[in-house]
Parts: sequence; C-alpha cells; structure tokens
Amino acid sequence: MNPSSASQDQCSLDETHDPQARSWLASANRSGEFPIQNLPFAIFRRRGSSETFRGGVAIGDQIVDLAALAARDVFQEQAAQGIRAGALTSLNTLMQLGPEVANALRRGLFAGLLEGSRLQGALEACLVPQRDAQYSLPAQIGDYTDFYTSIHHATAVGRMMRPDHPLMPNYQWIPIGYHGRVSSIGVSGQTFHRPRGQKLPAGTTQPVMAAAERMDYELELGVFVGRGNDPGAPIAMAQAEAHIFGLCLLNDWSARDIQGWEYQPLGPFLGKNFATTVSPWIVGIEALAPFRAPAFARPAGDPQPMVYLDDEANRNAGAIDMQLEVLLLTQQMRAAGEAPTRLSSSNFKDSYWTVAQMVAHHTVGGCDLNAGDLFGSGTMSGPGKDQYGSLLELSWGGKNTLMLPNGETRTFLQDGDSVILRAHCQREGYARVGFGDCAGTLLPAIP
Repeated sequence: MNPSSASQDQCSLDETHDPQARSWLASANRSGEFPIQNLPFAIFRRRGSSETFRGGVAIGDQIVDLAALAARDVFQEQAAQGIRAGALTSLNTLMQLGPEVANALRRGLFAGLLEGSRLQGALEACLVPQRDAQYSLPAQIGDYTDFYTSIHHATAVGRMMRPDHPLMPNYQWIPIGYHGRVSSIGVSGQTFHRPRGQKLPAGTTQPVMAAAERMDYELELGVFVGRGNDPGAPIAMAQAEAHIFGLCLLNDWSARDIQGWEYQPLGPFLGKNFATTVSPWIVGIEALAPFRAPAFARPAGDPQPMVYLDDEANRNAGAIDMQLEVLLLTQQMRAAGEAPTRLSSSNFKDSYWTVAQMVAHHTVGGCDLNAGDLFGSGTMSGPGKDQYGSLLELSWGGKNTLMLPNGETRTFLQDGDSVILRAHCQREGYARVGFGDCAGTLLPAIP
C-alpha cells in the first residue's frame, strides 16, 4: 500500500489510509471532502451562540467536538493527551506536542469512528453539524512568511516586466519569501474593504493617494508549523516535515497598483497587508501520505539544490499531488442565484520548492519557528494559461479581459466579488481528501 516512489520516512501508510475503511457515520462514506481517511482540525463553536471556541475534527458533514469528547475520557495515553490539547481555544498546544501525539489522536479517532467501533455511542454524543458551525482562526499565528515557490507564476509575472529575463538570478537557488502581516489574517468568510494607498498612475511621474483599482487574489497553500525549534538550531531536510502540523488553503489578496509602486527595493507592504484569508480546516500532513509525488523535475541547465536543501526522500516524494481551483462569485451572480464560475485550476505538485525546503531554508540561518506559525506557498500557477493562480496572470497585467459566463467581464476584482479557493487530493486506490472552502469578499473602500 505504498505510493510509487514514496519514502517510508515521509509517506508511510497505515490503517487510517485504507480506502476500504468505512465509518458508522453515513455522510462520511459518501464522496465528499471529509471521509474517515481525512480527519482535519478546526476551531469552532455553534453559530449564534456564546459558547467558547474549541477544537473539532471534521467527519462527513459533522464535527467531532473535542471538548465534549475530552469530558467523556474514553481515550488513553497519547490519544487522550491530544484530545485534551485539541479541546482548547486554539490548536497551538496540540501543534507543539508534535507528530507523535497528533498521529496518535488521528489513529484513535479513526478507530472510534470506524464502522463497528465500541465507541460509536460516545462519539455520536459529541457531534455538531457543520452547517451549524462558526469558525475561528485555527491557531494563534505568531509569524507569517509568504514564499514564492511556483516557477510558473514567477516566470509569468517576470515576463510581463522582463520579457528577456523573467526570473531573477536567485530564484532557482533559494526559496524566496517575505514576512507578512499577521493581524489581518482571517478565516474563510472574511470580508474586507478595498485598501487605499499610494500608487503611480500610468504615464505620470508623481504618485497619488487613492483606493486601489487593480485588486487581485492569489491561490496559495497555507502551511502550519507544528513543533518549533530552538533559536540557532536549523532544521535539517530529513526532520523538516516532523515540524509541520498540516496544510490549509490561503488567499493572499493583493492590490497590484499599490504593490507596483512600493515593492522596490524591499518588497510588498501596503499592497499585501490589508487581508489574508485561510480555510478553517487544517489537513494533517499524515492524511496526505497517499498523494506524495516526486519533487519538481528541474529542467536541464537548472542548478540543483544546495546540500542543505537536498534530500533523497524529498527528491522521491517531497511534492503533494493536490488539485487546486479558483472560483468567482460576483454580486450580479449572487443576486441572480447563480453558482460561482471557475477561473482556473492548477496542481501543488508543480511547485518548484517543497514544504520541507521551505522549513529548511527558513531556519538555516538560526531562525526559530513556533507552533502555529504560518507559511504561504506563494501563488500556485501551472504551465498553462488556464492554470494561472491570479488575475494578474489571467488578464496579463490588465491587458486581456476575461469574459464570464453571465456576460460580465473582469480584468481585476470589483466590489462585491467573492473569491472561493478549493482543493482536493485524489488518486486511484485511495479515498479522496478535501480541504473545504476558503472564501473572502471584497467590499468598497472606506471613504
């Protein structure tokens, strides 16, 4: 039951990945996001209530309330430790306990949710319908680093500005990243106002202060750090994924006209700091084991990673075969009761740098990571024009107009537009694993 080319260290499979496993909860056995093989984590409470936010695990169309489960005291040892930690108001404590406890909790819940389990009654009493849930950020995020790992995105954007030399010389040597703003990160359903800032109108030499006009989304994966490291103690490639708790979806909203004026020489600032949206569910790294793939195959002539960024296991199975898509719901579509329209799709396995390489590079200089820290993958674009992960690419810097099925057009986002990111992993012989929606809506600028 091993995925091809997979390293046993990174991708070992156990009973929790068995595609034949069925839950006593009927909704978990239907084709959907959250089968028994997934079991992602979120922080929630019942919508409209004054309940304390606490951890939960998705199964089918329900949530296992970890606080209610902890009170029943039906698990033992590390599984019980994980349930108590997951029952708190954020997942940071569970993240810090490391993969041993997280995996024990996963296996314990899997056994309890399995068809015929003696714990069915106890777990049934702890279920909350997802339709009744309100979500909070899954962790207290101390630091947020946004990477730039898609060579297809970097090449497309670079080609707009430097047609002959689209990639900067350092791109193929280091995972490029910048530190983002934590205070404006929100969970799916986030709304935010069109930002204001300085921008340089075309054909002028002096900037103006105004609302951004070239509003954009960026299709990204979020990576939540689990157990941290000590200051000055780099994390080696072989241990990197042991420091990752799981993945979510992330939308790195961007004001392209503000960004274009400010980004040199130090990079993004007001063009990025007004909003970032993450999906509420974190899919554990262990649940993704069946979908591992070889790291990006570098073309002849590209430099190979330096020693601290190279590892046989990473070469064989460092990537994740994950389908990604972007959907747009305009205000007009919403009013007409129409479904959102898909703008593009891509795959996380096309990333030039892997999750393990992000961790190793981030810490090589002595930087310490803490449980709950968040990485963004950077815009996930593929090689084709229908695989671009931003409107900047789809409209080619605003030069091309997108025609929507209802007759509307877009080059960049308009007020009232909602962007929905989705992802799933699917491979023959394994259960489909989903991530839930990551949705956000652009509101008009504050006068």
